[in-house]
Amino acid sequence: MERSNNEVELEESSDNQVSPGRALGGRKYKPVFAQDNDRAVLEMSSINLGNPTSSSAPPANRHKKSKGGGPAADGGDGLRSKSRGLNSSQSESKLELFGFDSLVNILGLKRMAGNPTSSSPRYGDDATINVGVPNHHVPEVKLGTIAGVFLPCFQNIMGIIYYIRFSWIVGMAGIGESLLLVAFCGSCTFLTTMSLSAIATNGAMKGGGPYYLISRALGPEVGVSIGLCFFLGNAVAGALYVLGAVETFLDAIPKAGLFRATLVRANGTDASSESISSPSLHDLQVYGIIVTILLCFVVFGGVKMINRVAPAFLVPVVISLFCIFIGVFSARNDYPATGITGLSLESFRDNWVSDYQMTNNAGIPDHNGKIYWDFNALVGLFFPAVTGIMAGSNRSASLKDTQRSIPIGTLAATLATSGLYFVTVIIFGSLATRQKLLTDRLLTATVAWPFPAIIYIGIILSTLGAALQSLTGAPRLLAAIANDDILPVLNYFKVADDSEPHTATLFTAIICTGCVIIGNLDLITPSVTMFFLMCYAGVNFSCFLLDLLDAPSWRPRWKFHHWSLALLGAFLCILIMLMISWTFTAVSLALATLIYYYVCLKGKAGDWGDGFKSAYFQLALRSLRSLGANQVHPKNWYPIPLVFCRPWGMLPENVPCHPKLADFANCMKKKGRGMSIFVSILDGDYHERAEDAKVASRALGAYIEYRKCEGVAEIVVAPTMSEGFRSIVQIMGLGNLKPNIIVMRYPEIWRRENLKDIPNTFVGIINDCIVANKAVVIVKGLDEWPNEYQKQYGTIDLYWIVRDGGLMLLLSQLLLTKASFESCRIQVFCIAEEDADAEELRNDVKKFLYDLRMQAEVVIISLKSWEQLDESIEAFRCSRDRVSDYVAAIRGEIGKGDVGVDEKQVEKFLYTTLKLNSTILKYSRMAAVVLVSLPPPPANHPAYFYMEYLDLLVENVPRLLTVRGYRKDVVTLFT
Repeated sequence: MERSNNEVELEESSDNQVSPGRALGGRKYKPVFAQDNDRAVLEMSSINLGNPTSSSAPPANRHKKSKGGGPAADGGDGLRSKSRGLNSSQSESKLELFGFDSLVNILGLKRMAGNPTSSSPRYGDDATINVGVPNHHVPEVKLGTIAGVFLPCFQNIMGIIYYIRFSWIVGMAGIGESLLLVAFCGSCTFLTTMSLSAIATNGAMKGGGPYYLISRALGPEVGVSIGLCFFLGNAVAGALYVLGAVETFLDAIPKAGLFRATLVRANGTDASSESISSPSLHDLQVYGIIVTILLCFVVFGGVKMINRVAPAFLVPVVISLFCIFIGVFSARNDYPATGITGLSLESFRDNWVSDYQMTNNAGIPDHNGKIYWDFNALVGLFFPAVTGIMAGSNRSASLKDTQRSIPIGTLAATLATSGLYFVTVIIFGSLATRQKLLTDRLLTATVAWPFPAIIYIGIILSTLGAALQSLTGAPRLLAAIANDDILPVLNYFKVADDSEPHTATLFTAIICTGCVIIGNLDLITPSVTMFFLMCYAGVNFSCFLLDLLDAPSWRPRWKFHHWSLALLGAFLCILIMLMISWTFTAVSLALATLIYYYVCLKGKAGDWGDGFKSAYFQLALRSLRSLGANQVHPKNWYPIPLVFCRPWGMLPENVPCHPKLADFANCMKKKGRGMSIFVSILDGDYHERAEDAKVASRALGAYIEYRKCEGVAEIVVAPTMSEGFRSIVQIMGLGNLKPNIIVMRYPEIWRRENLKDIPNTFVGIINDCIVANKAVVIVKGLDEWPNEYQKQYGTIDLYWIVRDGGLMLLLSQLLLTKASFESCRIQVFCIAEEDADAEELRNDVKKFLYDLRMQAEVVIISLKSWEQLDESIEAFRCSRDRVSDYVAAIRGEIGKGDVGVDEKQVEKFLYTTLKLNSTILKYSRMAAVVLVSLPPPPANHPAYFYMEYLDLLVENVPRLLTVRGYRKDVVTLFT
């Protein structure tokens, strides 16, 4: 049984016979015997089949079938030794069939999942993978869910508002509306947390936090605009926390003030009212600047110093919370201060309803104050108390498992703090009178056990910790934006991997210091709120877009998400912004819009597979399906030209397309609406010229973009130009978005000795267009075609000979919409076979043009009364002589037999084109452009003859379009 597991049965094969498996790419399987220490299961090697006696490829018939313990089984050790020898000498050829070595060795999946080192490749760039480069970098200590996400979020959320403003908010709004306020703001951050969890678990995250998520979901333009606003929000939030810490310090130690404190009487100027001391604005500014500088020194010390200092700021938060709640439950009537009632049902009833009133700038009730507080204003004041949910995602580069830690840690911190706020509202509302709630801004310190000094220290250290987190996260956010290399102006803030963003930190400190100089806490909080809300709205909208589109790449591990909840979260963010202040909302959105347009104008193009690209794709698919495959109604017909860029080899190799072809393609669009397809055909084998095709496609795409033409570039590799064009005309496009007009340059050089294949190719292309039901526009005089700055005067002359669905008329109207032809007028020349039919034909054409809403002068011409021109007669004689010589040459090759050409019909065709050319030269020699119907190639006429017909038709006409419509109307008489 053990022996049967190691048996290998090989089919006998002759040395001179190649098996199907061996014929594939010159490779064959070699037997591999599993060993206890072998990890390989399969090994490939290249064998030269042309040398069957090579020593490196032992003949297959050396291995015979073996059953049981025969000689072949005994020879297994020999095979094993050979296999081990090959394993040592061919160690680099594992899985050669797939063209790669081991997937883990090549791509470094473990390294990719743990520490991605490069962003997604930009559009047009090739992603490169460094193979075999050892990584000597010592890995940074990674953080878990508690230390990396929960505690930073908890510390940021439990900031200054809770300690020095929350009791005041309860006194102003009452218990009922305070609960509503907490639920309203908390639901916004809760929904944002759900959206953040979904996006964060949809792949590996780099540094940058919410900026990284938004930019990869909504594109670099939106990501940079919201990311910079979020950076400003974090920088301003640092000033908010610094001012809170300084204000608490000055309230605890009034003698530390360098300037005289402001005395304000509560509830007006009544002599019996209580006088309340408010710190001087200058003291807030001086101490705030000093504290900001000290914190910046800590930030400049790097992440290691911050991680060492952070616990010292976090522990006081927990201690202060315990002291507050112990003091609350031990408080009694007028103890520890006047106005404290202890937990009283009577106080609960008295404080249930709101009492909005006027206050001064410090928030002290004052009938003569300038600030009136209502629910909307309190939303703006309280909302910073629920922010901080992005603190964990800001540390994404330092987390062990971002896809696990960010959702769990952020959601736990959000629910814990929201629950704490709900409980605190009820406790504060039952603890003191409304007067005490409104006038004692540090009620938490007043009731704290065992004495207020502990709470003062806790408040100061906790707010300084929150400020430290803001001053730490903001520079890294700015550095992440700069490292994406979208805005050149941010290049000063770039940092290398694992380096500290010192320049960004200095810039953040300058912004924070400027906000500290303002010194007013209540004026700063609305601006912080707006920037944070814009970021939260961006996260929610990103999740909404990704969830709604549900692309194959959208597979978040966090399953508790839905596009409706994300949309509700985005709506709440916008609603809160409008509730707080219309002015701040308008200013914030205007700032984000300005940054967005600046990025669009000055930023470098980036393609990170954002949700908008997916939305465009889905919209395009739905639009394409709605168009169907039926014939487009003439009212909805748009020209979709397929521009043949290099048909006749008349351009240098480094020129992807004639410079005037884009100008002409733009002339076929009304106000730039429409799409052009620029095609070039490379002769050769696709496998050999695939890279050349990629290079040519990039060059042609750059040309289209430079010429500001809406279109796409396509390169086709084919054995011949005719075969390539036949493939293009059959398969190019989807549904009703297939090209309907083929545009090419007239081959004036077709008579050159080295270009004798042009006539057959040219006629074949026109016949292919007729079979495929495509319209054709051939441009003669392309070198003289005007651009948008070259004004044209005169007429646009149409020689309408055959029914073409109105294409020639429509093209003339499109030309009039362009600046270069807007001063021209249209003349329509119609050919009458008899002079008697001229007047009736004129009236019919005028009526037809009137119904089509086209203004044009109608001219009727009879070919029976045409005027001969010397230059046309000379061209006619030359063409007739060349045709005669061509027929004589054919007759000389085949003898006296029939050459298969009706020479009388050939001369008739030449004579007809002579008449048309003479007429065009007589009436339209000075026209800005001439349009004439393109005759189809006559059956059984050589391609050389057809080129002679066309040459005679366009002779001496400087700028001419030969147009052939197709079996569809492109204009309609009806509305």
